[in-house]
Amino acid sequence: MSDQRGTTPSQTIGPFHRIMVPWEGGAELVATDDADAIRIQGRIVDGAGQPVDDCVIEVWQANVHGRYAHAEDTREMPLVAGFEGFGRAVTDGDGRFDIVTVKPGCVPGPEETVQAPHISLSVFARGLLKQLVTRIYFADETAANDQDPVLRSITEAGRRETLLALPRAAGGAPPVYDFEIRLQGPRETVFFDV
Repeated sequence: MSDQRGTTPSQTIGPFHRIMVPWEGGAELVATDDADAIRIQGRIVDGAGQPVDDCVIEVWQANVHGRYAHAEDTREMPLVAGFEGFGRAVTDGDGRFDIVTVKPGCVPGPEETVQAPHISLSVFARGLLKQLVTRIYFADETAANDQDPVLRSITEAGRRETLLALPRAAGGAPPVYDFEIRLQGPRETVFFDV
């Protein structure tokens, strides 16, 4: 009998996301017929451009007035009944996800600045030991984006664009924005160290 032992095979997390982290309401933060509703349709791909299935995307955002549904946000801006600002989307076999929400209002930033409308995202996937954190900004909010302290801190050419959701041609309700998350490689999405 040989005393040689082989290498233990590597293990990754999952793929269990679809069954382990369900969220009531899922990725529909508002109804599709809500007057302020928008749809964000996207895709998560790896460095080779291949789809990453079974990812979970957690969404956290302010309401249309720029106020978070959180006890620490005590600003005198209206809360919206029934809008929690949190949801979860799971990617399908093609790495696609679909979120129905509202475009958030501007929120305060550091040192008396104002942040452009944005949605915070956490991405969980097999093989990631820690979630990736990024944001969705809106390409049609040019003036606000130009003043946003986070976007302004990204100085490398072409990197800001990885955070912009692009509006589709007019028509249809609710309006649709396209957003791609690239986990690595050329045009890798900007991720934040939090």
